Amino acid sequence: MPNPRPSAVFAMDPVHLPLLFPPPLMARLRQAADIDPALVVREFTDPAAAAVLAGAEVLVTGWGCPSLDATALAAMPRLRAVLHAAGSVRSLVGEALWERDVTVSSAAVGNALPVAEYALAMILLVGKDSFGYRERFRATHAYPAPAETAAIGNLGRRVGIIGASRVGRRLLELLRPFDFEITLYDPYVDAAEAAALGAVPLSLEDLLTQSDIVSLHAPDIPETYRMLDRDRLALIRDGGVLINTSRGALVDPDALTDELVSGRLSAVLDVTEPEPLPAHSPLYRLPNVFLTPHIAGSLGNELGRLGRIVVDELERLVSGLPPAHEVRRADLARLA
Repeated sequence: MPNPRPSAVFAMDPVHLPLLFPPPLMARLRQAADIDPALVVREFTDPAAAAVLAGAEVLVTGWGCPSLDATALAAMPRLRAVLHAAGSVRSLVGEALWERDVTVSSAAVGNALPVAEYALAMILLVGKDSFGYRERFRATHAYPAPAETAAIGNLGRRVGIIGASRVGRRLLELLRPFDFEITLYDPYVDAAEAAALGAVPLSLEDLLTQSDIVSLHAPDIPETYRMLDRDRLALIRDGGVLINTSRGALVDPDALTDELVSGRLSAVLDVTEPEPLPAHSPLYRLPNVFLTPHIAGSLGNELGRLGRIVVDELERLVSGLPPAHEVRRADLARLA
């Protein structure tokens, strides 16, 4: 930037602010920038915010921030940087922002960790059929006989990762200590990079056919819409498990429901389409479906990690250093 204590403004749903920036982080933020913690802009057309927006050089954004369209940017003629204390900036930025040559940074790398942790936990649990045994144990109060457990366990379990996204890459790191056979489908990753990530590259069809557990981490872009359609879901072996912590739009919901109702497949679904599912959806009641309300991403005290990344970025900018987590226009074609 560099500029001693640039003028900055919060723009997000204010409910998130205390967890994103607890007192120690807020103190660091206020030391690096001239920012009022009591002012959180919800609408860029709000007359009460006009004066502070007119002088803003940095916008600290988060969930609930309105789009930075041409009208919004006209109210911020001095804006030089947008620091996003959340994940995707896809709905936030547009051509008008790129034309202004505004620096954009996202804390998406921090949001990737809890999603990868959630996926890892679910992979380990479904490999032991933990959810199925919980249901059966509640009903029978009986321990399984050895013959009944012959097909479970995580030694050599075949795990297919779809998408070497931020989350996918972090998950691949977390999987390294375990005795899984890991495969990867990502059209942008070659064999050498896949090997460096600890995975064997496969086509999507081969990955689905060969995997015991499929974990979905591709971005929600036009090319991935319904990438797991009826034909591809049918490739997953009988008894296979689909884990989706990406977006519901990547999977044909009717085809998935049919597979799950039949009992041929099981699923761990943190995301669905629509979201939430209607009250009559059978997925709420199926014993082979573990359904959670979009909790894999940063929640609770994990939001502080996102705030810390934003403060680090601001301090870098003030010191004249480039951001560590910059988002460029060309990146959006492949990012969630």
